[in-house]
Amino acid sequence: MSKKKKDPLVADENIADEVETIEIETADISSDDDESLKEDETVEEAIIEFDPIKILEKDLQKAKDELAEEKDKFVRLQAETDNFKKRLSREKEEFSQYANERLFKELLPIFDNFERALEDTSNDTKSLKEGLEMILKQFSSFLEKEKVEQIKAIGEKFDPTVHEVLTSEESSEHQENIILSQFVKGYTINSRVLRPSQVVISKKPSEPKEDSKDESEEDSGKEENPAD
Repeated sequence: MSKKKKDPLVADENIADEVETIEIETADISSDDDESLKEDETVEEAIIEFDPIKILEKDLQKAKDELAEEKDKFVRLQAETDNFKKRLSREKEEFSQYANERLFKELLPIFDNFERALEDTSNDTKSLKEGLEMILKQFSSFLEKEKVEQIKAIGEKFDPTVHEVLTSEESSEHQENIILSQFVKGYTINSRVLRPSQVVISKKPSEPKEDSKDESEEDSGKEENPAD
């Protein structure tokens, strides 16, 4: 009895089916391994997440990062503050120099007029007086422009914030602490005392002593009744 020969095509198909089956099973096994690995990693992450030491380490690192960030902000803010102070100081100095320059520029014409008055060789007293009055008017205008005002004094009540007492005089015609005269005029600049007025104020007259009064009456009695 003769054996039937196997068809090569059928054999190849069987082999291919077996290989495919093995690959599928291998893929299933690999997939199961991957899922198992992922599950293990998830469990490990969960353990780490609830581990107090890990939590503290994580919080500590976060705090360090925040501290480093705040320190960087502080350093930059301090540098900006130092730069601002330097710039403000420089601008203040420049402003002061500019202000002085402007004041001197305003004073120079007055100085020129003083020189012209001194250089005048004429003996005309009236002309000299008129020149000095013009200079005084010019200087008064300059002071007014710079908000420099004269402090009221004579006839005013003494005010220690704007007046300086040099002496006092008895007066029956004035109330106490009324300014009778002034030695030096005072001025303010922008309502701030530039120089106080040096003044003389009034005070009550001193009362005569009782002993003096009795002696005066006794002397008067002796004069009316001279001794024999």
